[in-house]
Amino acid sequence: MSGAAGARPITRHEAPGLARASLGGRCPRCGAKTLFEGLLTFAKRCPACGLGIGEYNVGDGPAAFLILILGTVIGAAAIGLELALAPAWYVHLVWVPLVIGLAILGLRLGKAAMLFQEVRNEAREGRLSR
Repeated sequence: MSGAAGARPITRHEAPGLARASLGGRCPRCGAKTLFEGLLTFAKRCPACGLGIGEYNVGDGPAAFLILILGTVIGAAAIGLELALAPAWYVHLVWVPLVIGLAILGLRLGKAAMLFQEVRNEAREGRLSR
């Protein structure tokens, strides 16, 4: 037996915090790296703990904020570059892969953070009681 007396046993996965879950694409319940099935699609269920990820609805909240933030930052950077250096038109093509990459990264982070909050707060679709 190793470790200090009274230390809790080491588990395979521990519930992560918001930052760790969002940055790592981890399950909000057990911490396994199983949140995403594809680039931006959630898995239906966590194979490690059985959390029904597909039951939660993140919606378009992360995408709406991301559009506003990326549009402002990249737009300002493009205008600043044009005014400061007046480069050839093709230099501005650098913004296309930059926007695509930042959008994918931002959507993964935003969707994972929203799902984490829904799981932790036990958020469900509203229902009218009869």
